[in-house]
Amino acid sequence: MADKEKSAELILKLYELRRDETMRKARSWFMSFNPDSAQDIMDAYAGEHSAYIRMVTTYWDMACSMVNHGAIDEEMFNDANAEHAFIYAKLQPFVSEIRAVTGPRYLPHLEQLVMRMPDAEQHLEQLRQMSRRFAAQRASAASASEQPKA
Repeated sequence: MADKEKSAELILKLYELRRDETMRKARSWFMSFNPDSAQDIMDAYAGEHSAYIRMVTTYWDMACSMVNHGAIDEEMFNDANAEHAFIYAKLQPFVSEIRAVTGPRYLPHLEQLVMRMPDAEQHLEQLRQMSRRFAAQRASAASASEQPKA
């Protein structure tokens, strides 16, 4: 088990990586990405946002691998981060289909860590619902801003 001080240092280093300008853009894009199918995800990997989806998913899978292998204390990591669960919530319904195409190594560390959370399935569904609400709010705001002013 990782010692608390070393865990804190690694979590802060991971946070610094999240502050990179390109990573911020990738994370922002991912927050508005709401796939309805495995094909939507595969299209993202092959499309104009390929770098963004790869950056976000591999970052979180890497970070979770550090936790799964004991380099970072799991409780401390989960207390300091919520984004990894939000990322996995969007992808989870389609992971088995993606693995059927790409192989079994698609996001195993992210899945393992998130699924160990208490009430993981319920929490993931709540995150998916929240993501859909945010998407609807963004669409509504965009629509309202496009309306001509009287």
